[in-house]
Amino acid sequence: MDKKSFRKKCLKRLKATSKNRSYINDKLVNFKIDKVIQKHKPKSILFYLPLSLEVDTKSLIDNYRKKLKVFTPFIVGESFKMVQYRQPLRCNSFNIYEPSNSKIEFKRVDMIIVPVVGVDGDFKRVGFGRGMYDRFYEKLKNRPIVVFVQRIKCHTKKRITDDYDVRCDYYITPKEFIKLRKTR
Repeated sequence: MDKKSFRKKCLKRLKATSKNRSYINDKLVNFKIDKVIQKHKPKSILFYLPLSLEVDTKSLIDNYRKKLKVFTPFIVGESFKMVQYRQPLRCNSFNIYEPSNSKIEFKRVDMIIVPVVGVDGDFKRVGFGRGMYDRFYEKLKNRPIVVFVQRIKCHTKKRITDDYDVRCDYYITPKEFIKLRKTR
């Protein structure tokens, strides 16, 4: 199996998940994300603003934006940059909500919460296929804690990703919580 066919299989499974099951799974995943945040006590986190197939993390964003620096992606070309989360949000050309652009360039973050379509045998990310997280990650000045989150588990033991694909420190699904890297 290659990355393209694995992605297709995972997307099919995600689309077949009922709204009720998605809601329950999102709550279970958010609970585990919260535990990782409480354990590591980061000063800054990059959250994503969810698409319909991704774990809805908006309640965590609302909770943590009052306590620490919360960033979200702002798409620029074939990648994105971090902007501080603030409202109002606007829908961009990819149908992703994002805050307004900022002239301030943030290059460091303590933790990144990353949605995944699938995960391979090296615990590397299979996303939607644009490579935005990979390009973003290589520009960071530090090595943050990377937390992959997934509404339903879609994992292959095979190595199907590329060298440049992002690897996680934590892999969280509704039924699993895997810690891969020794973190602070």
